[in-house]
Amino acid sequence: MKKKESKTAKVEAVENKKVSALRPHTADATGQEMTTDQGVKINDDQNSLRAGDRGATLLEDFILREKITHFDHERIPERVVHARGSGAHGVFKLYKPLSELTKAGFLNNTEIETPVFVRFSTVAGSRGSTDLARDVRGFAVKFYTEDGNFDLVGNNMPVFFIQDAMKFPDLVHAVKPEPDNEIPQAASAHDTFWDFISLMPESAHMIMWLMSDRAIPRSYRMMEGFGVHTFRFINARGESNFIKFHWKPMLGVHSVAWDEAQNISGKDPDFHRRDLWEAIESGAFPEWELGVQVIPEADEFKYEFDLLDSTKIVPEELVPVLPIGKMTLNRNPDNFFAETEQVAFHIGNIVPGIDFTNDPLLQGRLFSYTDTQLIRLGGPNFHEIPINRPINPSHNNQRDGFMRQRIDRGKTSYGPNSLGDNYPLQVSEEAGGFKSYQERIDARKVRARSDSFRDHFSQAQLFYNSQSEPERNHIIDAFSFELGKVKAVAVRQRMIGILSLVDKSLAGQVAIALGLQVQEKLEKPINKSLPADANPSDYEPIEVKVKLKRSAALSMEDTVKSTIISRKIAVLAADGVDASSLKVVTDAIRSEEGIIHIISPKLGQIMGSDNKPIQVEESFLTAASVLYDAIYLPGGKDSVNKLQSNADAVHFLNEAFKHCKAIAADTEARLVLDATYFFNKGPGFDVGSTLDEGIIIESDSKSLADKFIKAIAKHRFWEREKKGKVPA
Repeated sequence: MKKKESKTAKVEAVENKKVSALRPHTADATGQEMTTDQGVKINDDQNSLRAGDRGATLLEDFILREKITHFDHERIPERVVHARGSGAHGVFKLYKPLSELTKAGFLNNTEIETPVFVRFSTVAGSRGSTDLARDVRGFAVKFYTEDGNFDLVGNNMPVFFIQDAMKFPDLVHAVKPEPDNEIPQAASAHDTFWDFISLMPESAHMIMWLMSDRAIPRSYRMMEGFGVHTFRFINARGESNFIKFHWKPMLGVHSVAWDEAQNISGKDPDFHRRDLWEAIESGAFPEWELGVQVIPEADEFKYEFDLLDSTKIVPEELVPVLPIGKMTLNRNPDNFFAETEQVAFHIGNIVPGIDFTNDPLLQGRLFSYTDTQLIRLGGPNFHEIPINRPINPSHNNQRDGFMRQRIDRGKTSYGPNSLGDNYPLQVSEEAGGFKSYQERIDARKVRARSDSFRDHFSQAQLFYNSQSEPERNHIIDAFSFELGKVKAVAVRQRMIGILSLVDKSLAGQVAIALGLQVQEKLEKPINKSLPADANPSDYEPIEVKVKLKRSAALSMEDTVKSTIISRKIAVLAADGVDASSLKVVTDAIRSEEGIIHIISPKLGQIMGSDNKPIQVEESFLTAASVLYDAIYLPGGKDSVNKLQSNADAVHFLNEAFKHCKAIAADTEARLVLDATYFFNKGPGFDVGSTLDEGIIIESDSKSLADKFIKAIAKHRFWEREKKGKVPA
């Protein structure tokens, strides 16, 4: 037995050497001897050096000191925002060259695959908070291009709360746990956040997104990403076009129910992190199309909104999104800390062919990211950490500093110099040197905001009007919940006033939930932090009449609903389950790349009707319906009898129905459904009216499988939430 283990270790060691050759900055201790950080082989890692076996520990124990010192410094300061994240490696492949738009090399070469590292994150919570908080999600992509690193540091929402970076510290201070009691964690449902929002009318659009289902995604793999700001593409002729970046998930954009999100936070706070890891490990590689909206420089002032205002979108009906390539995430990190935690994104990391605009929020971020990484990662050399290194070599006259990795040879570290022949040399624009876009600037220095930034409500209205009825109901519920947690009545009332400028019905329904009324005479919703010598009328929101009343791209109702790839289906079964029907249905689901988990009263194995064992993935004790996308109940008299009397199985089904998921059952399993609250129970719940589109009961297994797969692909059957069908 020992021989076999030794041989395995040797094989693994050889494989690790191959991996190390492909990834030169990685290491694996399998099959290796233990050493100190200086390479000294360690004889005893179990005992410190003592003066006798019961004596004092000796100061000269350099092995102990090195081990303890490293442990003491293993944690670095977490990010102030986006602290909780998940990362993955992948590649970006361009569809066709974009030479007319940009001279960026990776956007003009279809023969290469550009390596990427992506970090998804929540914004408000700490590293230990839940994945399922109602929050904005970060969507940051580092492209390792042959011309240097390009970081597209965005979110899963295309707009932001504020227009100017000057207000970012205030926003974060307001949404973070309140400083007197450090409560609540990873939640916006408290006084300070809504006090700030109710006094910042420019937040009206973003707050609609935050209260929508976009704030509780089903998966990182099923959410959109946006660059938020307006950027520039510059071509070889020096011509500029304004650009908006979009990531479109190939699996569609899907969410969970709010009640479900709260349950998941208790059952598995790592839900999104686990989902991403397991999808990649199983080969269900997440994919997104990268698209751009292109606005010619001449059209800068063509629209009813300002392109430089980060609280505004460019509706896709006005400027379609042009797909330019696909990103595939195909490898999990080897080490979470070294990669996901130490990765340093910076919106200022751009390459020739991409440039900035004067968006005041973007301009502030250009300073903030470098400053943040300096304190988080210990000094100016964070770019030398393997996950942050560009794939092309870097050469300059920067030297020394904390954590310097590179050993620079030579006498000179300044320029100009004659002793080193003036190396490293500057590079001409024609040879690929970066040159900023020569935008004409002729203005006075002022602390002011353009009048074109004073429309705060037209796009909030557009977003709300674009939602389906279930989505609007969820927004109403979200506002009612969040504001219901606010203790200051004046703040609640002020928010009702803000909402009345978005939609009267929305404001009215939230007001009823809060025991308030929509005031006839509304206090002017202006930012109260005005300059001392300001004229308030210069800061009042202006009303803009817009032609576009609805945008299909803003509703998840219009997303992809034709695939069940990587969807998790729970199969509830016990001893005596009908092996034949189980095989037909599960084989059909697996053929469509769905994932099957057999869930039973106990772990281990159950016996099918053919007397063959079936492996159980989870028991009712360790599983929960909120962790699955759909439920299947196979037949088999013994199995059905056990499940119909099992309270956990019945609860599993009740919750799945409540959260509007697809449920399929063999005809023989109807007895289990009879034990639920929703099937054949109460007034209006006779069999005929209960069988909505998302509940499939069939005796023919193939027909059941076909209908069930189509139902799973539709994601949810939100019509169940109408009064009388789903309990509070």
